[in-house]
Amino acid sequence: MNAPIHTTRSPGHPVGRHWLLTALTALLLLVGCPVVIAAGDDDGSDLPVLSLSVLQFGTAHWELDHLQYRGLDRANGFRLELLPVANLPASRLAVTAGSVNGAVADLLWTQFRYQAGASYLYLPFSSRIGEILVAETSEISSLADLPGKRIGVAGGPDSKGWVLLNRVAARQGIDLSASASVQFAAPPLLSQSLKRGQLDVIVTYWHFAARMQGEGGWRSAFSMAELLSELGLERQLPVLGYVFPEDWARQHADLIDRFAVALAGTKAELAREAGHWDRLRPLMGHPADGVFEALRRGFVQGVPGSQTDQRIADMKQLLILTGADPSQLMPDDLFYRWRP
Repeated sequence: MNAPIHTTRSPGHPVGRHWLLTALTALLLLVGCPVVIAAGDDDGSDLPVLSLSVLQFGTAHWELDHLQYRGLDRANGFRLELLPVANLPASRLAVTAGSVNGAVADLLWTQFRYQAGASYLYLPFSSRIGEILVAETSEISSLADLPGKRIGVAGGPDSKGWVLLNRVAARQGIDLSASASVQFAAPPLLSQSLKRGQLDVIVTYWHFAARMQGEGGWRSAFSMAELLSELGLERQLPVLGYVFPEDWARQHADLIDRFAVALAGTKAELAREAGHWDRLRPLMGHPADGVFEALRRGFVQGVPGSQTDQRIADMKQLLILTGADPSQLMPDDLFYRWRP
């Protein structure tokens, strides 16, 4: 097995001295002290660059934009460059083609690429899987209520929320594909169909659900976290992550460590100070107050905890439950763990 992707450095070496500064930055962020690089003569042009593909109005763009604005990249010895794209396939193409160093992808995609011979380091981004949404007046409150209903599913049959829902249903003796009317479509179309009464329930991405809940009149029938618990897994598994080609990641372990520290500081600021979100409102589509607050809360609730052996074991078990070959699972060293 390859060695884990993290490094140690001598404090006397120039890189080591910079690492001490990085560690100090992380400590300041941990205790709640803001770390901001003021604009000036130092534009960061001499720093190593980390390039990421990001959906223009995706949730990852919110935190990465804040990271740049607060100068947390330069505070940690690198410069972040973003390539905004219009859709998920374009983002994945950018990282697989080598146009950028990394992108956001879900755990199932990363495992699929590994089985296809393309290994990626997986750095946690969010634990939000999705939501099972119904009208507030709906009588649906459990999986047992779904047979005979009209179900809309965001994405396709391999959508992780739908796969997870079917796995738990099968354990309860329910075949949703046979007992319910299932429609696969894009999230905006599903939202409109639910509003028009053409669907009884939708399995959709969390931020589309948050927008509807923020408008009022809609609720979660039951949570994806409950499904994970039904499977004996941790409720807050980081099912979305930043992915980097393994060979590149091993050659740039220091840069990824710095990004991880900056990212932790970004998440801490966004969770601690609601005022930071006002500047992000345009990236969120200028939502009304109720929707804005629902999106902010949902994002913060999805901030993953530190990687642990148990969490990695649960993530691998989730991959098996959702169809991955147990003999070809991603090895532990592809699940990033920052170690100062």
